Amino acid sequence: MNIQFLGAAKTVTGSKHLITTEKGIRILLDCGFFQGSVQDADFKNRHLGFSPHEIDYLILSHAHIDHSGNIPNLVKQGYNNPIYATPATIDLCKIMLRDSAFIQENDLKHINKRRIKRGEDPIKPLYTVSDVDKAIKLFVPVPYDFLFQINDDISLIFTDSGHILGSAAVNLKIKESNEIKKICFTGDIGRYNGSILRDPQPIPSCNVLISESTYGNRLHSDQQMGQQDLLQIIHHTCVEKKGKLIIPAFSLGRTQELVYSLDRLENQGLLPKIPVFVDSPLSVNATNVMRKHNDCFNDEIKLYLEKDNDPFGFDKLIYIQDVEDSKKINTLKEPCIIISASGMVEAGRIKHHVANNIHDPKNTILMVGYAEPTSIGGRLRSGAKTIKIFGEEYPIKAEVIVLHSYSAHADYKEMIQYFSCLDKKQLEQIFLVHGEYESQLSFKEKLLDEGYRNITIPNLKESFEI
Repeated sequence: MNIQFLGAAKTVTGSKHLITTEKGIRILLDCGFFQGSVQDADFKNRHLGFSPHEIDYLILSHAHIDHSGNIPNLVKQGYNNPIYATPATIDLCKIMLRDSAFIQENDLKHINKRRIKRGEDPIKPLYTVSDVDKAIKLFVPVPYDFLFQINDDISLIFTDSGHILGSAAVNLKIKESNEIKKICFTGDIGRYNGSILRDPQPIPSCNVLISESTYGNRLHSDQQMGQQDLLQIIHHTCVEKKGKLIIPAFSLGRTQELVYSLDRLENQGLLPKIPVFVDSPLSVNATNVMRKHNDCFNDEIKLYLEKDNDPFGFDKLIYIQDVEDSKKINTLKEPCIIISASGMVEAGRIKHHVANNIHDPKNTILMVGYAEPTSIGGRLRSGAKTIKIFGEEYPIKAEVIVLHSYSAHADYKEMIQYFSCLDKKQLEQIFLVHGEYESQLSFKEKLLDEGYRNITIPNLKESFEI
C-alpha cells in the first residue's frame, strides 16, 4: 500500500492525501483548496497532481474549504465516483461549494478588469455552480460510528472530531494479502470543553495515523476567558474609541461561536447597545444548517437552549445577504461590530470591509483564527505595515488584535489527549500534515517525549510504502 501527500504537506491548506492499495484501488482523503498568494494557490488548485479518472473513492473529513473546496474541480476534470461524508458535512458542502463558485466568479471580475487593462488574458474560475451541482450528486451520507463497507476489502467508520459541525476522523480498514491495515486520518481535531460542539470522540486503534498539526507548538487560552476578552475588545473599540470592530471569521464554526458569545453577553446585559452585523450569505445559510443538526451540540448549549431557543440571534444582531445592504454598512459612522468571511481575508465581503476601515486608528481588526502566513489575514496577524487588496496597497492604521481562544483547532496538549486512546504497540507509523513546518517539528518532539515513534513530516508529493 502507498500513501502520497498531495496537499497540506508542511503547510496548512490544500488537504489532499492519496492511498493506493496493492490491488490498485485509489482512495483520496479530502480534496481541499490551497489558500494564500493568489498566483501560487491558483496554479496548485488547477493542477491536482493525479488523473481524476483514476480515483475510485473520495472520503471527505469535513466541509471547510481547505479540505473540500476543490471537489467541484475534481468532478469537472472527470471524477464520477462516490464521495463519502457525514450528513452534516454534505448539507454544509451544498452551500459552501456553491458560495465558493460564486466568490470565484465575483472576485475574478475585479482581477480580470486589471488584467485586461494590462493586456493580459482574463482568468477563468476553477469551477462554476453547475460543476458544484454535479459534485453534490456524488455525495453518499455515512453517519458517525457506523461501519460502512466500501467494497469487499475496505471499510470506513467516521468518528466525531469536534472541529466543526459534521467534522470527522476517517477510520479505514484495508485488507491486503490476508492482513488488515488500520489507517486513521484525523482531519482537523477540535477542542475539548467547547461552547457548542461535542468533545472529540475517541478513535479506534490504528497501524497508521495521519494527523493534523496546526497548533503543534501552541497552547490556547480557555474558551470561557475568550468571551471576556472579546467583551473587553468590544468596549475598547466601540465605547472608548467609538470605532468599528471588524472580525474576519470563517462562515462555518467561527462565526457561530462568536455570535453565541455575543448572544450570552446580550442576555447578561453586558453587550454595548451597538448594531452587530453578520455580513455573509454563507454565514446565514451555515447558521441555519447548524440549527438543523443540533444533535451534534454538547450538553452545555442544549441546556442554554431551554432558556434561549435561538443562541444565534438577538435584537441588535442583523444578518445581511443582499450586496447593497453590505455596501451600506461601510457608510455608517457610528460604532458597530462587523463579522464577515473569509477568516483569511482572501475572498468575500470581508476584503471590502477591511479595505474601507483599515485607514482609521479608531477601528480594530480582530483576528480570531489561523491565517496562512502569505494571506492577507496572515500579514495582518504578523504586524505588516501595509497590505494589498484588489491590487491596491493600503497602509494599516487600524489597530490589529489577535485572539487565540476562539480557535477550532486543538492545541498540542489537546491533540496528545486525543491520541491517548491509541495502542502505541499497534501504531507503526505517524505522518504529520496540515501544519507549518516549525509547528510540526515542535509537535514531533512532544510526541517523541510521549513515547510515540516513527514520526514523519512528509514533503509535498512525497509518497511512502506502508
